[in-house]
This record gives sequence, structure tokens and C-alpha cells, in this order.
Amino acid sequence: MNCSIVYRGFSTTCATCGKKNFRKFIIPFRGSEIFKNRQKNNPDPAIPSYKGNPKETGYKTEEGYVTVSEMIPELVVPDLTGFKLKPYVSYRAPDVVQSEFTAQDLFNAVYSKKIVEDFNTGKLKSNGEAVEPSEAEKLTPEVAWVKARQTGSDIFSERSKREEEELYFS
Repeated sequence: MNCSIVYRGFSTTCATCGKKNFRKFIIPFRGSEIFKNRQKNNPDPAIPSYKGNPKETGYKTEEGYVTVSEMIPELVVPDLTGFKLKPYVSYRAPDVVQSEFTAQDLFNAVYSKKIVEDFNTGKLKSNGEAVEPSEAEKLTPEVAWVKARQTGSDIFSERSKREEEELYFS
């Protein structure tokens, strides 16, 4: 005997939760010819017009159209004449594993060579300061802090300026 049990489900959510208001989505080529002609000649402000063209590069005024140079897209493309590589990376390329760049690594990359050079040539004072400091060594903490946060310094923080000042200058 083949018996199938039918279960009936019910929902406690509101009946309109599954319905969507598609009037807010602008779909091109939708509507009758009469509607399209009416929108073209006397548009209804409640129904936004569809602009299927690229983004405008200015705005309309009473005098005419004003072009804004900042709104014109600018494509920056490098000159690849004589470039021999192809735009493809094989899946068989070896993975590059790199350890975390620590403060010690940064110190070694920037200062260690000069310190060793000054030590070997005897250009260090008794307290360890350089007799002939470089431009980076002459910076005050305030100036170094400002330069580290300039555009292109690649040091970004989630802290506020007040928190960083309390951390570094207190």
C-alpha cells in the first residue's frame, strides 16, 4: 500500500512581506506607446525618466548645458609599446609566501645601515647619537608624525587624531 502524507504549512508573517514594489525600478522599453508619448511630451514627475545613456558630464541650466571637467571620466593607460609580457598568470605559478613586515624589519631597512656605518667610522657620540645626522634623523617627533600621515606614506590608522596625539606626545 503506497501512502503519501501531505503536510500543510502556514506562516505567521505578514502577507505583504513577500510582495515587492516594482514601480521604483526603472525598466526601459516598458509601457505602451501612448504612455511613452505622454511621458515624452508631458512627463509625470512622480515617474522618473529612464536614462539609458552614459552618465552626463554636466548639468542643464536655463542658459543651456554646462560641462563640468571633473565629471568627464579620465582613463589613465600606461604605454605598453615594446612590452613583452602577456596579460596572463598561469595557475602553475608558485605561491609567494611573505612574512609579516614588523617594526624591526622597518628599522633594519631604514636606519641599520647608517648606524653600522657611523659605528665603524667612529661618527657616534658617547650617548649613541650621530655626529652627522641624516635628514630623517633631524626630524622632530611632531614633524615625523605629520610626514608619516601624508598622502602616500602608506600608514593608515583607525585611531582618531586625538588618540594618536595622546599616544605619541604624552
